[in-house]
Amino acid sequence: MSEEITLKKIDTFAAHDDENADKGVHIEAKDFSLFYGEFEAVRKVSMQIPKQKVTAMIGPSGCGKSTLLRSINRMNDLIPSTHASGEMIFDGYNIYAKNIDVVTLRARVGMVFQKPNVFPKSIFDNVAYGPRLQGVKNKQVLSEMVEQSLRQAAIWDEVKDRLTANALGMSGGQQQRLCIARALAIKPEILLMDEPTSALDPKATAKIEDLIGELRQNYTIIIVTHNMQQAARVSDLTAFMYEGVLVEFGKTKQLFTNPKNPQTENYITGRFG
Repeated sequence: MSEEITLKKIDTFAAHDDENADKGVHIEAKDFSLFYGEFEAVRKVSMQIPKQKVTAMIGPSGCGKSTLLRSINRMNDLIPSTHASGEMIFDGYNIYAKNIDVVTLRARVGMVFQKPNVFPKSIFDNVAYGPRLQGVKNKQVLSEMVEQSLRQAAIWDEVKDRLTANALGMSGGQQQRLCIARALAIKPEILLMDEPTSALDPKATAKIEDLIGELRQNYTIIIVTHNMQQAARVSDLTAFMYEGVLVEFGKTKQLFTNPKNPQTENYITGRFG
């Protein structure tokens, strides 16, 4: 029986990833494709996503950007008839290999969804949910983890006096920051965000964007957004996708001011999409 790869800590596998480690690469796609049945939603994408940077994915609806994002923690596995080809490399391993521990992978690659998906539990229990699943039972340790995560998500001061209140009573913007705190509580290295502000008002959106700016110091962040202005504001690098193909990927400033591909220029100038 082959030994299961658990992907527990980055240093466990550092010897397998020396070349990418030197480049500061956190995730690398190599001719990666994702299929829904016979439909190829992501087509032979190759890209290197650097550590502790914000990478934005832009493109028209249905272009494959959310599918590619969810491929990084194998969330697409939950959809029937999906399969992948090529490689998605993390810590020197193809995460689509049969012996990868997907549960541990998702602990290391957290995710925040388009709409806040808080649990009908207290604010405290929402954040403590992940650590409890990981076996943390000590109340003092849990309390410290919850406070640290809420502080990282820039919401501690707003909720510290009502941690026992039901999270469903929070505003939409607060709920989304709570979801970010919940994702951070399990101490991931990468944070995936799938249009995290599309359901929020401008004030709440600004708070999330400010938060992304703070979190980039400690996390690799990959964000899907329809808002090109948002991509320009928050990201270090931007990937433009169209019909499942990675058309262009590079530094955000360069891509928005001097794109190399005419298709990219047509999209960001509003000629299509």
